[in-house]
Amino acid sequence: MVRLKHRLTEAPHPPERGVKAATFHLLLDTAMELIRQQGRVPSIAEVAVRSNVSRATTYRYFPSRSALVTAVVGASLGPVRAFASSEPDGRARVHELFAQTFPRFSESEPQMRAAAQLALEQWALERAGLLDEEPYRRGHRVRILEHALAPFAPTLPAAVHERLHRALSVVYGIEPYMVLKDIWDVPDREVERIALWMADALIDAAERDATSASPRGRTKSPSAKAKPRQPEGSRAARRTSR
Repeated sequence: MVRLKHRLTEAPHPPERGVKAATFHLLLDTAMELIRQQGRVPSIAEVAVRSNVSRATTYRYFPSRSALVTAVVGASLGPVRAFASSEPDGRARVHELFAQTFPRFSESEPQMRAAAQLALEQWALERAGLLDEEPYRRGHRVRILEHALAPFAPTLPAAVHERLHRALSVVYGIEPYMVLKDIWDVPDREVERIALWMADALIDAAERDATSASPRGRTKSPSAKAKPRQPEGSRAARRTSR
């Protein structure tokens, strides 16, 4: 099991029924709409005003922006986080994950961008000693990718497996959309293709590293190579000249 540096922010548990459940979903839906409109995570007070719910009540459901955005992203990416596959081939399982989840990333792009924006804002404030709210800690992709890469465990050395896991966490998520769309103006479908192409390249690199690290795949260093044998005539000539 991979351990994260920080404990992930947990989403508030929604009430199951009744007025409380209706209020929770009203606040959550309002937050989603504000994010789509404004491109950022709203304050709890903004959500309360737009929902016509008192601030005190709103804070009981969502005590911080971190809790709010965690609930928003969780509601948007629920099927993604529940990804489970019985595919025994590692590369095929990664392909399955990307094919199932990248379209969902595209649909939830405003929410995911807002979450990334909040994380960056809070990182700067925390670094300056000015953060006055619970920080938003993300990283659900670590567990999702751990499941996707499980078939590689018997064939990749632990260090290579971990490097592949970390490398794919850069490719899997909202980040490819932010770079490829904002800088290159690439359409969503092409983002998916490029991300999968990068994932394949990383898997290829990991498998090459695993081969070179195995006893059969190791090549001898130049100093370990045997010296070339000289022809018999040369040795005979040296003997007669002594």
